[in-house]
Amino acid sequence: MNDLVENLRAALARSGPGSSDFDLNLDSGLPEGRKLRPAGVLVAVSLATGAPRVILTKRSSALKHHPGQIAFPGGKQDDDDADVTAAALREAREEIGLPSELAQVLGKLPEHETITGFRVTPVVAILKQGFKIAPEPGEVDEAFQVPLAHLMNPDNYLVESRIWRGVRRHYLVVPFGPYYIWGATARMLRGLAERMQSG
Repeated sequence: MNDLVENLRAALARSGPGSSDFDLNLDSGLPEGRKLRPAGVLVAVSLATGAPRVILTKRSSALKHHPGQIAFPGGKQDDDDADVTAAALREAREEIGLPSELAQVLGKLPEHETITGFRVTPVVAILKQGFKIAPEPGEVDEAFQVPLAHLMNPDNYLVESRIWRGVRRHYLVVPFGPYYIWGATARMLRGLAERMQSG
């Protein structure tokens, strides 16, 4: 466990650029005059059940942004939040019932810009204790865990595409069992995997 924590800390300390939903679609260019809203998501690595696992959620199909998609617990930074780390911890408490004091924050990954206008900061934390996951019915249809080893293996990532608003857009995916992890979530995970591999 100590080795994993140190490896994660070292990966987060490495310098490098941020990422965006436009990384694989550079010909489309970034929107002019875009205004980005700050948001924080929690990359929670649970050590409570043996092999490290990352907690992800399946968002409610009724949500305005990214309905039905696989995502980290998290959301936009509110005025009452001290920073994006506080936002990520608050959202994780609201969305999956994670007590904030159980999360040992190790650091942050560079920001990720989403096509929906958010500047997302992934906050990486470890959970040494288990807790009762309680998905918030209005926001989360399901919460599940994926082995960290699966997500840290670059060979498990694929580039796929689909037509979105009349334009073909490419994106990363990292499938796991019945779960189709793609888009911003897959891109941020791939960023962490690349940092872990470069150590």
